[in-house]
Amino acid sequence: MLILGGCTTLFPAAEAPQGAIGPDQREDLSLFTVLGDAPFPAWALLETDPMVPTTRLLDGETVPVETAAEDDEEVDAAPADVALVDDELFGEADAWDRIRNGFALPDVDHPRVTREFKWFARHPEYIRRVADRARPYLYYIVEEVERRNIPMEIALLPIVESAFQPFAYSHGRAAGIWQFIPSTGRLFGLRQTWWYDGRRDIYASTQAALNLLERLHKEFKGDWMLALAAYNSGSGTVRKAVRRNRRRGRPIDFFSLKLPPETRGYVPKLLALKKLFADPQRYGIEVPSIPDEPYFAKVDLGSQIDLSLIAELADIEMEELYQLNPGFNRWATDPRGPHYVLLPKEKAEDFQVALAKVPKNQRIRWIRHRIRTGETLGTIARKYRTSVAAIKRLNRIRGTRIRAGRSLLIPTARARPGEYRLSEGERLRRLKKTRRKGNRYVHLVQRGDTLWDIAQLYGVGVRSLAKWNGMAPRDTLKPGQKLVIWTRGKVSVDTGHMAPPPQRRITKRIGYRVRPGDSLSRISSRFKVTIAQLRRWNRLPKGRYLQPGQRLTLYIDVIQQSGRS
Repeated sequence: MLILGGCTTLFPAAEAPQGAIGPDQREDLSLFTVLGDAPFPAWALLETDPMVPTTRLLDGETVPVETAAEDDEEVDAAPADVALVDDELFGEADAWDRIRNGFALPDVDHPRVTREFKWFARHPEYIRRVADRARPYLYYIVEEVERRNIPMEIALLPIVESAFQPFAYSHGRAAGIWQFIPSTGRLFGLRQTWWYDGRRDIYASTQAALNLLERLHKEFKGDWMLALAAYNSGSGTVRKAVRRNRRRGRPIDFFSLKLPPETRGYVPKLLALKKLFADPQRYGIEVPSIPDEPYFAKVDLGSQIDLSLIAELADIEMEELYQLNPGFNRWATDPRGPHYVLLPKEKAEDFQVALAKVPKNQRIRWIRHRIRTGETLGTIARKYRTSVAAIKRLNRIRGTRIRAGRSLLIPTARARPGEYRLSEGERLRRLKKTRRKGNRYVHLVQRGDTLWDIAQLYGVGVRSLAKWNGMAPRDTLKPGQKLVIWTRGKVSVDTGHMAPPPQRRITKRIGYRVRPGDSLSRISSRFKVTIAQLRRWNRLPKGRYLQPGQRLTLYIDVIQQSGRS
């Protein structure tokens, strides 16, 4: 066993993650989509969202990532290394005490800080909830912050960013407890594949976030307030505000700068949290104690492995495995890595002994699939809940064409889909099944559809539509995708009458070419839609006649149309 002070893998700094919690939106349902609605432990989620070259530290030496990967590949089925911090050094100390002792940012008396502090003080249940969620992650974050000798207030930053919700996904497409957007994550080493999202990886995203903050601290010449503002809004935004004030002979401290509204509240939130956590009893707030000792160990795996096998060998529940490893999107780790897993520290040694007895070729279940006429790599991948890339790589397929009658080797899950309760697919499935107010529609996405178009069609907000489907408003749609929509009825533009939709509806977008003799009335009758809908979908002003050959867009109820005589 390798005993380390914290962990040793280094990730490059990243630019500011967009989409942190805005003013008075700590757990606003319209902002964060946390995929899943099952009853989990108190610290679990609540329903409220190509790797660049880097280096790894091996035995005190910095080596290129390619060399490190080769070293990893040489490891066979021998017991894996476990990275732990020696818990005998700290006894029964509390992690919150350690955080308080490391506070270094100045105490600021400012109206914005006061406003944020009052909100937190009036919501003690929120503080308790967030503290419970932080339990598995806090010690590791505190260790890393202390190792880097940066202000301990930064250990509280995930409260501002995500309320310590590992599956948080904001309307700005930011994910994880540190809220990285996709492009920033990819640019700075947080891999995002079908199998894995490094933005949600507690280990990798923490390293990236702290590297970023250190870089911003250096860029803004030691001013942590400006560095934190840049983490939220981007360094370019802060630099521009600084230059503007310099030109006008004004101060360039954080509170004097003209910054976006979200950023103007972002740093005050952190300062307010510092004030509250410095002496919570003084304000009548009970913060759940978190032992100042490791909660998890980082265990090297050496290859792809089914998550149900990890849970079985470690003797833990699948839900806890996903909570410690929210970066895993599917039923297995990514075949291209990273090949490690975070496990409860007391389970790590037994797991590595058990894992050593499982050959690498038995860590994933394989089946042979005989290709049938009409099948594609996409349909086969969906059938077995794997990716096209994995099938192509395993079977050495270069293009996308396959021939009926031939066989493919397919990686497939050992357990039923429902066993992987916090996989991306299962979280999304439960989210879509969540009962909400109003009537439920299912919309079948057609080529060219956008969330805005569909929201207009059903008279709902884009953010609401995105939230119901575990998306962000700017996410792109795929033809054939099914969206769940909740509406209290459809308002007829002509009469204002609220007509409840059918209990089950699947909407499809079609194109229609106007024929000689057609009228809006005839077309609406044929497809069982209203004239008002036809006008709205095609932006047709009243009084304008249809012309033969004119193209119209219609959204029709597939089920209703199939029942026509």
